[in-house]
Amino acid sequence: MPGVVAKSGKITPPVQLELPAGKQEGEVSFSRPFLKWAGGKTQLLPQLARFYPPKGSVKRYIEPFLGSGAVFFHFKALVEPRAAILWDNNRELIETFQAVRDDVESVIELLREHEREHSKDYFLKMRVKKVKLLAETAARLIYLNKTCFNGLYRVNSRGEFNVPFGRYSKPSIVNEAGLRRASKLLEGAEIKVKDFRDLRSRGLEEDDFVYFDPPYHPRSSTSYFTSYTRASFGEKDQKDLAKLFQALDKKNCYLMLSNSDTELIQGLYERFLITKVSARRNINSRADRRGPIKEMVVLNDRFVRGGHVGR
Repeated sequence: MPGVVAKSGKITPPVQLELPAGKQEGEVSFSRPFLKWAGGKTQLLPQLARFYPPKGSVKRYIEPFLGSGAVFFHFKALVEPRAAILWDNNRELIETFQAVRDDVESVIELLREHEREHSKDYFLKMRVKKVKLLAETAARLIYLNKTCFNGLYRVNSRGEFNVPFGRYSKPSIVNEAGLRRASKLLEGAEIKVKDFRDLRSRGLEEDDFVYFDPPYHPRSSTSYFTSYTRASFGEKDQKDLAKLFQALDKKNCYLMLSNSDTELIQGLYERFLITKVSARRNINSRADRRGPIKEMVVLNDRFVRGGHVGR
């Protein structure tokens, strides 16, 4: 059983539950993300869904590290939260989501133009091009995401996209139906450039669900993907996030967090329920370093009290 509850209501000691990779219960039809994102959770959704609260029970879905939004789209299909708060500190990413929400037809039209012009030279031109309108920002990011190496997002110290050209024979650049579905699902969502620490000042309630998917703590000294913007996400940020997790736990809302399975992360969340899942790491410059790895999913006490995990 994945949890033991003390009289205080706290989980003690922490329990580690291992879930295998592959198909699990909870797979449903949902809108796939329109971006590929390093660390995206699409492959883990069936495993994460085992911990979702019942359909219709969540007031607000809150995600301060949005990325591709895979968990949001999946959670919305299964649980149907009444509202959503979607944040990230990556301005280009947030403006892309805002444009898809508010002006998806303009985004689609610009993507059609990118598709007609697509070539390596055109890609390199778009990689350095400065744009102003939200729809232009969205179309440029989606185009680069669909045509760059491994669908990776990375910028240099000047904030310039610097991922090389991907060698795809026929990249899928314009998914009109998928973008329109995403636009519909994003209607009414609060989508802003914000830091995760700003959640401290938000009035969270018992029927809110918060999912944290931060840049992962490096598994080794050679791991380097700790951020996809100019700002790094270091050990201090990981500790700040753990403090926030502990503070929000007192509000009795649902808290779920994903991170790498490292000694630091285990220590920061040792008083909570820790589950282990198997994920496949696909984005690496060396094929021999891709493959299954263990990741952690941390759940707060509300999941136990609500009966969504075993005692």
